[in-house]
Amino acid sequence: MKIIVPMAGRGSRLRPHTLTVPKPLIPVAGKPIVHRLVEDIVGVLNEDIDEIAFILGDPAFFGDEVVESLKALATSLNAKPTIYRQLDPKGTGHAIMCAKDSLSGPAVIAYADTLIRADFDLDKEADAVIWTKKVANPEAYGVVNLNDKNEIIELVEKPKEYVSDQAVIGIYYFKDVSQLKNELQYVLDNNIINGGEYQINDGIKRMMAAGKIFKTGTVDEWMDCGNKEVTVETNQKMLGFLSDANYPLISENISNENSKIFEPCFIGKNVILKNSTIGPYASIGEGTVIVDSTVKNSIIQTNSKIKNANLDNAMIGNYATFDGKFTNVSIGDYSELK
Repeated sequence: MKIIVPMAGRGSRLRPHTLTVPKPLIPVAGKPIVHRLVEDIVGVLNEDIDEIAFILGDPAFFGDEVVESLKALATSLNAKPTIYRQLDPKGTGHAIMCAKDSLSGPAVIAYADTLIRADFDLDKEADAVIWTKKVANPEAYGVVNLNDKNEIIELVEKPKEYVSDQAVIGIYYFKDVSQLKNELQYVLDNNIINGGEYQINDGIKRMMAAGKIFKTGTVDEWMDCGNKEVTVETNQKMLGFLSDANYPLISENISNENSKIFEPCFIGKNVILKNSTIGPYASIGEGTVIVDSTVKNSIIQTNSKIKNANLDNAMIGNYATFDGKFTNVSIGDYSELK
């Protein structure tokens, strides 16, 4: 089994946090989004992974540090790491085809801007599985249309009339991903464009037209990381899941001087807390110093300095300095607000 992860986008909706760090490497509950996503998929598949291929953008942004991080992730899962580049952003289908040398055999394709919680058996008799989540407002999503055999017969984008309440979340399984590759090659060769780009859906629709059987794999939780508000909400949910599973979240190597911690929280190593209240649902990155402050339901990344703050629903980047009375803040890397 292979895992293919397109992650070349710049994450503009999550700025300023993605001005210096690619969105898939933004930490949620103390671990980068893409690391959590891949590890969760491996857990659901429950089988050996031969290769994990990452499709990155411009090396000037997705540089050596990013590459080494992703290679280490794949190696930790006993998989071969492979790095591809999408230098010209031409859509989801184009991104996948940038990894065409890895598009053979069984594979999962997962876009690295979402997190899941799932527990189901993958239907490997189907030619493909599209992972979905039941939603209350399907008109806001791309949804699947099912026949009486619960096979997917159509993909409908933001339907004006009810089709189903199963939204596509951007994770796919293909029994032989070379079939998708062949159809996407046709899409590229014939310049089939939707929304100004080459889309994975056009390759999938061609597979359906050729009689391939698509089924659904329904996840229990689908957590978005598209912008600051939902990323903070996802951090809260993930901390709850990890706490319920008794996962160790607070480093033993922290300095706590007259401070209270209300779990669940993630607190990285070498964090210094003085006269502060932390949590619940706060994630504090390695090396951060928090003094005379209250921090809850927030994400603070590494090596930042927080003083005289009352933070709630906040997101602060790496090496930032914040000293003030604002509560709901969003500050990027190396920023100062005093």
